[in-house]
Amino acid sequence: MQDHNQLVHNQLTELILGCCFDVMNELGIGFLESVYKNALSIAIREKGLAIDVEKRFEVIFRGRKIGLYIADLIVEKKVIVELKCCESLRGEHQAQLINYLKVSNVLVGLLVNFGKRKVEYKRLHHPDHPATCDLAYPDFFAASQASPSH
Repeated sequence: MQDHNQLVHNQLTELILGCCFDVMNELGIGFLESVYKNALSIAIREKGLAIDVEKRFEVIFRGRKIGLYIADLIVEKKVIVELKCCESLRGEHQAQLINYLKVSNVLVGLLVNFGKRKVEYKRLHHPDHPATCDLAYPDFFAASQASPSH
C-alpha cells in the first residue's frame, strides 16, 4: 500500500507531464530548451501550482562551497523538472537529475526531452528514497499526444 506522500507526488507528476504534452502539442518540435521551459512554466502556473524557475543549490563539502547546481523547474517544492532538447535521454542526463535531487533533498524528479516528435520522459527518485516510489504511468500519456503513432 502506498503512503499519502507517494500518491501526492504521483498525481503531481502526472499533472506536470500533462502540461509537457500540452506544450509539445501547441509548439511542436524544434525550439530551444529555454522556449520549452518558458512555455511549461506558463502551463504549470495556469494549473495553480507554485513553481521555482532556475533555482540554485550550493554543493557543500566540509563546510565549503564546491559547486552550484541550477534546476530548471521545481514544482510545489516537491518535483524537480529537468528539461532537455536532444536526440534521446542519456545516462548523464539521469545522473545530473539524481545529483539535483541529492543536493536539494527533493524526492522526485522528471527528466523531460522535447527534442523528439513525442515527449520523452523518465521519472527518477532521490537515491535515499525507496524505489517503490517509481510507479508506471498508465497508457493515457501515450494516447494524449497529438503526434501520429509510428
